[in-house]
Amino acid sequence: MNTDTPPLPAHVRLVEVGPRDGLQNEKQPISVEDKVRLIEALAAAGVRHVEAGSFVSPKWVPQMAGSAEVFARIERRPGVVYSALTPNLKGLEAALEAGVQEVAVFAAASEAFSQKNINCSITESLARFEPVMAAAQQQGVRVRGYISCVLGCPYEGEIDPARVASVARELDAMGCYEVSLGDTIGTGTPGKTRTLIDRVAREVPRERLAGHYHDTYGQALANVYASLLEGVAVFDASVAGLGGCPYAKGATGNVASEDVLYLLQGLGIETGIDLPALASAGQRISDLLGRPNGSRVGRALLAAKQ
Repeated sequence: MNTDTPPLPAHVRLVEVGPRDGLQNEKQPISVEDKVRLIEALAAAGVRHVEAGSFVSPKWVPQMAGSAEVFARIERRPGVVYSALTPNLKGLEAALEAGVQEVAVFAAASEAFSQKNINCSITESLARFEPVMAAAQQQGVRVRGYISCVLGCPYEGEIDPARVASVARELDAMGCYEVSLGDTIGTGTPGKTRTLIDRVAREVPRERLAGHYHDTYGQALANVYASLLEGVAVFDASVAGLGGCPYAKGATGNVASEDVLYLLQGLGIETGIDLPALASAGQRISDLLGRPNGSRVGRALLAAKQ
């Protein structure tokens, strides 16, 4: 853990994962038109990185069917990255055909979770990414790496930070430009988060790490702040707190983008994102889904208007 108190980052990049990690867990069908509307609203609010879809089998993730059409229909703003999850070479090929310019691969820090999620070991999952990385690099497409269960697993319990660091090192060596550390079941606390980042940073520089926190135990914002203290300046967040994990029982949504943005603004950290516009997009998708807005800030702003 970094015992000094370094200055907080002056600028933070938010990676908006609501259109993929958020919507993939919704039970009711969501039209391509509604997905496009959400993505365009997020970009209009100033979000500069939107995870817009996933090229996986609809058999496993029905809500991500139609990702190619989504990418064909969105109005791409200059300076905005529209990325997609591509777990295998077939998915990458489909993404390239759709004009995706950045993709993500997904590994776990837990052997049991890896088996439940993608039916293979951690080592096997990393081996599967090698042809994906090679093809992406050949096409000039950047690859981002995700690691799940970094602060706890529903099957194994606590995870050794050294194991997370090992997976991060492998993803970095393969060519991932950034590694996102995911607290999939939301059991992490600030102290454990700082310890984790300090250990992983021995293998991958802090400027190439991102935090991805779920709010199951109400610790997500605290973990974001702890990560800022450790020099992390990239965070995944989901508008209106959409999301969860279909393979992690009890895992609630990602930390809400509106809540993270409010925290960052209070710390004087720049993001380039307009909070009222972001909150408006969050409320619209919540209304469309017929579910409560998962963002405390979003709900507060709505109440203030009434």
